[in-house]
Amino acid sequence: MKKTLVDLFESSVKQFPDNPFLWEKLTDKFIPTSYKEVKEQVYTEGAGFVALGVKKGDNMALLSEGRNAWIIGELAMFYAGAVNVPLSIKLEEANDLLFRLQHADVKYILVSGNQLKKIRNIIDKLPLVKKVIVIDKQTDYQEKEILLSEVLQMGKEYLTKHPLDEFLSTGKNLQNDDYATITYTSGTTADPKGVILTHRNYTANVEQALTCVDIDETWRTLVILPLDHCFAHVVGFYIFMSKGASVATVQVGRTGMETLKNIPVNIKEFKPYLILSVPALAKNFRKSIEQGIRTQGKNVERLFHLALHTAYIYNGDGGEEKGRGFRIFLKPLVSLFDKILFRKVRENFGGELKFFIGGGALLDKDLQKFFYAIGLPMYQGYGLSEATPVISTNGPKRHTFGSSGILVQPLELKICDMDGNELPIGEKGEIIIRGENVMAGYWKNPIATTETVRNGWLYTGDMGYMGKDGLLYVLGRFKSLLIGSDGEKYSPEGIEEALVEHSSCIEQIILYNNQNPYTVALIVPNKEKLKNLLSHSHLDLSSDKGKEEAIRILQTQINRFRKGGDLSSLFPDRWLPTTFAVLPESFTEQNGMVNSTMKIVRGKVEKAYAVRIEYLYTPEGKNPINEENKKALG
Repeated sequence: MKKTLVDLFESSVKQFPDNPFLWEKLTDKFIPTSYKEVKEQVYTEGAGFVALGVKKGDNMALLSEGRNAWIIGELAMFYAGAVNVPLSIKLEEANDLLFRLQHADVKYILVSGNQLKKIRNIIDKLPLVKKVIVIDKQTDYQEKEILLSEVLQMGKEYLTKHPLDEFLSTGKNLQNDDYATITYTSGTTADPKGVILTHRNYTANVEQALTCVDIDETWRTLVILPLDHCFAHVVGFYIFMSKGASVATVQVGRTGMETLKNIPVNIKEFKPYLILSVPALAKNFRKSIEQGIRTQGKNVERLFHLALHTAYIYNGDGGEEKGRGFRIFLKPLVSLFDKILFRKVRENFGGELKFFIGGGALLDKDLQKFFYAIGLPMYQGYGLSEATPVISTNGPKRHTFGSSGILVQPLELKICDMDGNELPIGEKGEIIIRGENVMAGYWKNPIATTETVRNGWLYTGDMGYMGKDGLLYVLGRFKSLLIGSDGEKYSPEGIEEALVEHSSCIEQIILYNNQNPYTVALIVPNKEKLKNLLSHSHLDLSSDKGKEEAIRILQTQINRFRKGGDLSSLFPDRWLPTTFAVLPESFTEQNGMVNSTMKIVRGKVEKAYAVRIEYLYTPEGKNPINEENKKALG
């Protein structure tokens, strides 16, 4: 059956013409635009693109903050028969942005005023680009640039001169396997790859995701993730559109920092029912909640921690464990704490929020327990761009902390070993899936496509297992496994997460073992915390003695996980770092060590610090109190 994104949009407009679809705050409050009004704007813009010369199959790029113009722009592209190449506003023009625009053979660019400078800096290296359509009014325009309002005027004129059916024929004749978007993955291992997603990939994943989460036309979401993010695209936008529900975007500030500051304010104003999150945002939310509690004095802080602890016991691992057995006796106490404390915290999130859905990297169990305790469950989901992206998720119907939830339906999944043999339930291996949400392939990369999709099966490169409880458990990257000298394998992500979570002086960490005699670590220290601890012994990082003591502090924090330590039961000893390299700078997006979804790009880190890693396997390097580490602390 034919079902494209154009079909999905047309069907929603027909069913819910007067429902508010898009909400935007340009001045002092959120203003709605109905489904019917959005349709008129989409038709006008789509016709403007056609008048500008856009042809079926042309690749158009979209570089903008999340806003109405983003969503309307993408839909308008589809009506003109074009393919959207959504781009992250975090990309730097010098290489990342230029690579994508050149690699995707982009002919037209739709760009916001805030991002225009980046395009101007590289336009001379983009001979294929015919027009740059600027969303916001500028004081001056360069060659190839045209203001969006002019394109809309062209669209109005086009529609007066041509029958509506003639314009609509392109969009309505799109087929399931026509390309909708080319989304570049900010890979954690190699060059970004352009994931080709078809119209049916999207509509299939919308149908699949709705088997895990029930929403209806009364629901509303505030999209706080960038719209170029595949997860925000499907769950934050198309799922809501398919149900006639409402989508708001964060008020755009003059700078990225100003936009970020608008998030908590907008959440309170718009009162969303559902918010999508990623671990980095979840940690920020938790930090600001705890800071808010601290400002109310020691007594409130003590009461809050008691309330949290009680809720943790009552909830267990969530789902069916909540309030079971002896826990039932805690119910009155949990209800009381909810009334006097947690309800007030929830008011900061608008008071209507039913739950978060967490995507991107794995969300650690502590964060899940925290949000569940305060009555704002953060349900972990799992997916990847190549699967459009949703594969599984926890939700109100079924959830267990630490799991990635139930599979979307219909979807086939198997767990395989290194040789591609299927493993039984409970055994760990590579997650492999098959369904209508599996991408069409990588743009201009047939080799990577045949490696990743075989006989319709998508090899995710992620490691996990299916539990006897019918839930999927994702453990980290299959390809980033620690491999001991005897060939035994272990996923590092869980250990890295725990080391950062429980060690005040470890800011970031990457573990390494590629068939070596022992595991080593690359550590980005929290120098402020180290200085603070050193001051108790009247030492600082400028002296040799202070540096040695700082290295001992880092070692002591790691030793908590070793035999005899208070966290020794968490991980096998052999995968904990025997020694470590202290690094002179953090892993950031600027130095290319972190991608746009805030995941550390393991391959780049290992390459950049190859010499330091080698040194850790020498007699001098095996002792962490070495000259290299002291130098890095200086």
